[in-house]
Amino acid sequence: MKGRGVVFTKKGIVRYQDVEVPEPGDEDIVIEVEHSWISIGTESSFLKGERITGEQPYREGDTLPFPQINGYQKVGIVTHIGSAVADIAVGERVFATTSRVNGMAFASGGHVSPAVTHASQVWKLPGRGGDGVDAGLAYAGMVLTQVGYNCGIRPQVAPGDAAVVIGDGLVGQWAAQTLLHRGVRVAVLGRHDERLSRLPAGVERINAKTVGAPGERLHESMTNGGRGGGIAVVIDTVGSIPTFYELLPLLQHNSHLVSAGFLGSAGLIDIQTLREKEITLHCPSGWDRPRMDETLCGIAEGWLQTTPLITHRYPIAEAEEAWRVILDPTQPCLGVILDWMV
Repeated sequence: MKGRGVVFTKKGIVRYQDVEVPEPGDEDIVIEVEHSWISIGTESSFLKGERITGEQPYREGDTLPFPQINGYQKVGIVTHIGSAVADIAVGERVFATTSRVNGMAFASGGHVSPAVTHASQVWKLPGRGGDGVDAGLAYAGMVLTQVGYNCGIRPQVAPGDAAVVIGDGLVGQWAAQTLLHRGVRVAVLGRHDERLSRLPAGVERINAKTVGAPGERLHESMTNGGRGGGIAVVIDTVGSIPTFYELLPLLQHNSHLVSAGFLGSAGLIDIQTLREKEITLHCPSGWDRPRMDETLCGIAEGWLQTTPLITHRYPIAEAEEAWRVILDPTQPCLGVILDWMV
């Protein structure tokens, strides 16, 4: 079956082109895509040749997996259901993760339409998102929203505890929103004023490039109150072990480190240094059905905000331009949407 996809043809090269998608099976759903949401961190690291699988960094001598259709999140309208699918109907709007493709290094990908997707990777959506916006936009990045939610829900915390999120990207934003929803005092340590400005009220915003000693500021603002008088949680969304070690003296006993950033080959931490304060290490990755269900509810209820984080939208025919902007370090990209029905 013919389709169209955003293809990484080789390192650094993006093309929007014809692709082959398989015929649907009995457990498959076919979706005409409306919007797909680019996961800038993960997808760009594949495009740059920094990793060969979701968790495996590139090492000298590895074969880079090109061509590929990357990504894992989109919304659209159901056009066909397999004979074994009972709870979704043609014409409904749904969210989907990865869909099957032929002729690529990976047998599945995100940015492809029509999207032939196993029913287990499809969620029915309410008519409107919790922030009053077309659900096709509010839920289009739901896997990545779930990553941030997962980071913020994993550590055991109590209202009033202090948490520091390293990174002001999408995962950091949604981790901060989740912690705030749990009654935690949150500070985000970022590097971009424009991104930091999109954090919800009540979050302390620290630009590490302009604040001379962020650790001293965090010591003043985050280590009073709470159960132990120190930081209860550090969530690293960018893969910065040195920043965690800078914060380590401020952590309280029985605190938590949540590591969600891609560390490449630099993800080394001395577990012995965690033992003195009995710090729990959490390593969230991927998605599962219960967490996706909880994330969908958070968006519908409005405390997980998605559309305010969208900074760029492009017609699908301009996908190559979208990636040119994403890879330009002078552009303040955060949420980037590809619109397919234009």
